[in-house]
Order: sequence, then C-alpha cells, then structure tokens
Amino acid sequence: MSTTPSDKGPGKQADSSGISFTALYTGAVWHRYGLSDDVLTTSQGRWLYHLMTPFEAGSKALIGGNIRTFLLQRHLIIDHLIEQALERGITQVLEIACGMSPRGIRLRDRHPLIHMVEADLPDMATRKAARLLVSGRLGDRHQVVPMDILAESGNQSLEAVVSGVFDNNEPMIVITEGLTSYFSLPVISGFWKRLAVLMQQLPGSVYLSESYLMPQQPFLRGTLKSLGGLLGTVTRSDVSFHFNNDQQARDHFLATGFPSVRVWNPTEFYGHLPIPESRRDPMVRVIEARS
Repeated sequence: MSTTPSDKGPGKQADSSGISFTALYTGAVWHRYGLSDDVLTTSQGRWLYHLMTPFEAGSKALIGGNIRTFLLQRHLIIDHLIEQALERGITQVLEIACGMSPRGIRLRDRHPLIHMVEADLPDMATRKAARLLVSGRLGDRHQVVPMDILAESGNQSLEAVVSGVFDNNEPMIVITEGLTSYFSLPVISGFWKRLAVLMQQLPGSVYLSESYLMPQQPFLRGTLKSLGGLLGTVTRSDVSFHFNNDQQARDHFLATGFPSVRVWNPTEFYGHLPIPESRRDPMVRVIEARS
C-alpha cells in the first residue's frame, strides 16, 4: 500500500513518501507469517516490525485484536475471494497500491496463465519492478505500472492503465488493499464511482477492498480517532473510518454505482480459513463489489 496518500485535487500528482513506511511494515508482516517472498523483504520493514511489537501487544489486550490481526484477516479473505473469481474464469488481475504486496508472486505461481498487473505511484512502482526483475518474475503476463488513482486523465489514470494493459473485452479483478482508509470518504468515493463505471464496461468484473468500522464504544472511538489523526499527520493523509456498520458500507458502495455488493465480516470465515480470530467483533470488513 502506498498510492496517492493526500487529498489533492483530481489529476494532481501526489507524493507517496509519506506512507511508504506503512507499506514496508505491511510487507514485513506478510513475510513474518510466511506469505511473502524474500525478494520483497526490506531492512526498514524488519526494523518497523520489531518497533511495533510492543504496541501490537497492547492493542490486542485492549481491543481483542491488533493491526497484524486485521492485516492477516483482510489479506487472506481477499485471497480467498480472488480464488473464487479465478475459478469463474477471470484471467486479468489488477492490484492497485501494490507496495510490497506478495500477492502478484503468489497468484502467478499458482495460476501461471493469468495476466497480473501491479500498480502504484512511480517511485514505488519502480522499486517494486526492480525487485521482481531481479527475481526473473516480470514479463508479458506480470507487469508493474505507475498509477495515480486521483488522476482523471493522462497515462497514469485508472482508465488509461486498464485500457493499456488488459483486453478490454474481458472482465477483471481489481484489488485495493490498505489504500482507501488514507482518504476522506468524498475523495475515495470519486475513485469508486470511476471504477464502477469502468467495471460496468467489463461485465463480470470484481472489486475487492477493505474498510474499517468505527467502534461504538466511546473510549475506543476516542482512542482510534486520536491514533488516526497521528497516523494521518505522519503520512500526510486523511486517515478515516468511513462507516459505522455493515449496512452503511453496503449502501454507500451501491450508491457509488456498484450493482452488487457484499460486506464480509471475518467471523464468517472462522474455522474455514487460517485467519487469526479477534476477541471482539473485528473492526475490519472486506468489500466484494461486482459489475
């Protein structure tokens, strides 16, 4: 995750450096739990992983889950839903804000015939491509391209990237993991509306993402708002909890133009997927929207 961290106006380039450290930390979590490849590990990520360990322990004791719990829940559920979509015959996958996500490597290893495209702002895209190139993984069926999700025109816009890399007559899977909470709801909704329009032109397409619900307990709400404000300052972004409940999330995605929306609670996968369980209702949800 590292694409477009600030609420700049449409079409303006954003600086990814502010939240690159969160992408490195996430990459270290994937690697620690056996989900990543050595080629994607970084010394900064390992350092952040150890630095965050005391905070993660305290968070788990306080709210029954922590960042690592939610990262693993969302990541493995999204992987499961991707596999279901591939079983239905989709062969094109676009992961936006790819950062150091290992998903492209894993998917290509399991499904060598799919067309995997990873996208991020230019600096991160260049960094990711260099690592994949060294490992011999880049090629016609596995690409890394620059993209700015706020750009409404130009070669880094969503529309230009999709038309430039995919067969426009075929459906696609689009993934944004660890991206949307770095924007206010009005800003990210603009991206969702454009994506919904694009997916309607490719019937059968699937969009997968996650959202964090704001807890109802006053103490937790206040604590998380404070932490979100701190993270927003560090990352120069507008860290937001967009929804209070599942129905609110579903209604909003329907209103942005997705005709079919399912909001998945990780508890629905307990005992079925190897995901960690939260002591209370998980804060994270996985959004599955179809055209």
